[in-house]
Amino acid sequence: MPEISWFEAGATRSARWRSENSLPPPRRVVAADDRMRADAAHRLARAGTALLWRGDFSNARQLLRALARRVDRRPPRPGATPEETFHRLRQARRHRARVLGMVLVPLDHDHSVPLRRAPDVRQACLEAYGPADGPSVTSLRELLGVIGAHEWRRRGVEVPALGGRIHPHYGVFSPVRSEYADLVATAPLPQVPPLRTDHYGSGLERLTAFDVGTGTGVLAAILARRGVERVVATDLNPRAVACARENIARLGLADRVDVVSANLFPPGRAALVVCNPPWLPVAPSSALERGVYDAGGGMLDGFLHGLADHLVPGGEGWLILSDLAEHLGLRTRAALLRSVTDAGLRVLGRTEVRPRHSRATDPADPLHFARAAEVTSLWRLGRTSDVHIGHSTEDGGLDRAFLGHERD
Repeated sequence: MPEISWFEAGATRSARWRSENSLPPPRRVVAADDRMRADAAHRLARAGTALLWRGDFSNARQLLRALARRVDRRPPRPGATPEETFHRLRQARRHRARVLGMVLVPLDHDHSVPLRRAPDVRQACLEAYGPADGPSVTSLRELLGVIGAHEWRRRGVEVPALGGRIHPHYGVFSPVRSEYADLVATAPLPQVPPLRTDHYGSGLERLTAFDVGTGTGVLAAILARRGVERVVATDLNPRAVACARENIARLGLADRVDVVSANLFPPGRAALVVCNPPWLPVAPSSALERGVYDAGGGMLDGFLHGLADHLVPGGEGWLILSDLAEHLGLRTRAALLRSVTDAGLRVLGRTEVRPRHSRATDPADPLHFARAAEVTSLWRLGRTSDVHIGHSTEDGGLDRAFLGHERD
């Protein structure tokens, strides 16, 4: 980790800089305590000077709230286009994160905070940062996020479609928007005609699905609960792999779901391949934004162009995607459908649902014009070469469906 340095008590001091939000270390640092006024702190933070807090922890939180009020006094102006409005808002949020990230707190060698009235954050930091490896300094804003993530992980998130709770880890996108889980829980499972077994023994094994980019493992768990006998869930993020494995074990589904580290697809083919990629084709500004932003739509394109090679004949790919990017001018429906066609796929059907989160009905949200029109869709995709194979089923029951995994 990089180091920061500052002058305090007549000497130059230094400490390692810790930032899971990918914030660069501040160039100038001064010690501050309960005597620091909010206006003075705002001026210093705007000028790029960080405040290493030495006072009461609760007062540091109050100072952070006071800085947030000052930053929020000047909201970004709407742009000439929806896309311009979106980018102005992102720029304003980056500025906000930079200013609020200038209030720093020390962490001791065991992840404890050596400040008055500081909470015990050792377990929260262990979950986010791993074992303590010496003193460090982080932003108070990030530490509060670490504490909040620990509480989410401890309590879990109720997912009605699963009939259980998912416990997200720090840095793994939480399934708080349950409508996409509902789509996967109710879509008719594909009927795949049985393949003949040749004299080498090649053919269909157990009923298998792939969950590409599993995150917390919520969709893999839903598929297993629906009766799919084998689910292979993949993710490239080590945090997500650990999170999904823990959730699958907690739900008692480890005998049906394998969680593996992979870039998109695991080896082999399946009758059902599910993917819920980040919905906005914009470069993330930090590692923690990768659950929402996907630079240039790279994961979406990778899924579409690799799907045909990972489906058995008659299999389906389920793409869960919001059209928020279309309403923001970041992607067009025509471009999405063109990518589907270019990948050797065709649309078999689409089911949609409107979001139920609070921002969808909040007129004060700067992106309300787009959120009010947003729908989330489950696109059922099949291989173009499978035009002779039927795909639909009335009830999606597994007693008549034949989902399978094809050996390489």
